[in-house]
Amino acid sequence: MKKKIALVTGGYSGEAVISYKSAITIENNIDTQKWDCYKIDIRTDGWFYIPAEGEHIAVDKNDFSIIVNGKKIIFDAVLIGLHGTPGEDGKLQGYFDCLKIPYTSCDAATSALTFNKRYTVAVAAFGGMHVAKSLHLFKDDTSITSSDILKELKLPVFVKPNNGGSSIGMSKVNEANDLQAALEKAFKEDDQVLVEEFIKGREFTIGVFKTKGKIIPLPITEVISKNDFFDFNAKYEGASTEVTPAAIDPSMADKISNAAKKAYSIFNCNGIVRIDFIYDEQSGNPYMLEINTVPGQSEASIVPQQVKAMNWTLKDFYSALIEECFN
Repeated sequence: MKKKIALVTGGYSGEAVISYKSAITIENNIDTQKWDCYKIDIRTDGWFYIPAEGEHIAVDKNDFSIIVNGKKIIFDAVLIGLHGTPGEDGKLQGYFDCLKIPYTSCDAATSALTFNKRYTVAVAAFGGMHVAKSLHLFKDDTSITSSDILKELKLPVFVKPNNGGSSIGMSKVNEANDLQAALEKAFKEDDQVLVEEFIKGREFTIGVFKTKGKIIPLPITEVISKNDFFDFNAKYEGASTEVTPAAIDPSMADKISNAAKKAYSIFNCNGIVRIDFIYDEQSGNPYMLEINTVPGQSEASIVPQQVKAMNWTLKDFYSALIEECFN
């Protein structure tokens, strides 16, 4: 009998729009010979099973079940395709842990940690990885001014919401006069903000996953943004050139792949994650920027590109993720 898999999508943040795009790709590439897949939309107004036809069916949150044609459906596993809260910050993972339902992403602790950009770079640095110099700011702390920040960090800097992804609320600041506006923009998205020194170099991103207990790095992608940096528009609306696999020498590729595998181990990751790096050619070191524990799976997303570059089908890839969560 085929196992029943819940594909969770939606979410409570602005990243829900990306979740729905990812769900389309995943649904279209689930191996229906192996799995019965049910799309579950998690929204602020309720959790619902979305059938191909007919009305939405409410999820019973007591045991994460649904009733279809008078029959109760209990899920064997959850494929998490929900970006932002509550699917990327550990909340759903903790819920599924309580219900003893396996899932395809990092666990609750790793998800919560990596959702916080400041904690992520601190742990990475503690683990011996190269990271940019940064400051962690809180919305309620009005004692720190732009001048104070620029005494600690050199321009240009990136200003980004500390929790979240998809580059929403993020700015690159080249001039001191622009810093305050960038802080205000980021604080609209989060009550914590990370200000990080710019590292000059080439930008790379790499998916990493675990299958049969082995950590596998995907082919590396070089990201060349048409904008000043890899913002939401560049990420999801085509304003970037993504070269997969990246046109780099084997030594550089090995350094980035090894750094990615090291980060995967340090943070005790599971499932597919995508890790962003800046490669500082002067020092010859990859600097880790952040870890995305639920990377985008839309047609425009990088991980599907990398899977295809590895000569895997997305169908085989999603099956490998599901199978691994049972181990």
